[in-house]
Amino acid sequence: MRQFGLIGRTLRHSFSQTYFAQKFYSLGLADHEYELFELASVNELPALLAAHPNLAGLNVTVPYKESVMLYLDELAPSATRVGAVNVIEHTAEGRLRGHNTDHVGFRESLRRFFPAQPGARALVLGTGGASKAVAVALQELGIDYWLVSRDPLARGLTYADLTPELVAAHPLIINTTPLGTFPNTDECPPLPYAALSAQHYLHDLVYNPAETLFLRKGKEAGAQVKNGFEMLCLQAEAAWEIWQQGIGATY
Repeated sequence: MRQFGLIGRTLRHSFSQTYFAQKFYSLGLADHEYELFELASVNELPALLAAHPNLAGLNVTVPYKESVMLYLDELAPSATRVGAVNVIEHTAEGRLRGHNTDHVGFRESLRRFFPAQPGARALVLGTGGASKAVAVALQELGIDYWLVSRDPLARGLTYADLTPELVAAHPLIINTTPLGTFPNTDECPPLPYAALSAQHYLHDLVYNPAETLFLRKGKEAGAQVKNGFEMLCLQAEAAWEIWQQGIGATY
């Protein structure tokens, strides 16, 4: 049996297991399985690997996309550039190599959603591992951005800095925080939502629920909205390509 899985602290919201189970079924890979592994701390990873010697690859979600790098043998260029890992490849040589496919998934999803114009600017809510991937994707697309966090000592803006005028001047707003994720669906980033208009595009990396409170408020203001499901699928396909190459698969 060839095993794959997802590590994170809380995984009740995740669709990854369903996604890959359907993929394995469609490809006729009865000897493949995908499991969810909730870890109270990232330092539980070595024990998990020892207990599951058939693990060929892992996805990584919050809050371990950055801290997991300490437990890997090497980083692919994508992970080095982003500074975060969402895919782990267990190589044929027995080494753990970290990759980042989040930035590819987000970049392609955004291209299909946001009609970027010269001088377009974005607000990126959050400064975690997912935010770093989004920042790289925006750089590749030539879109300037501000990072927004609750920490006044962090690089970028705080939520208190988000005046109606500043929000109005940034047509693209991206939520990279877990706020609004199931089961805490009554949460959303603290924005001046009254400043949103039909000129805004809101992209939420959260995909469960399909419409977060963040997106609902944007839709009520006339904004275009998109959740993170397409990004999930795109990054998962990129992860699958990495795992296939690593095991020398021919299907």
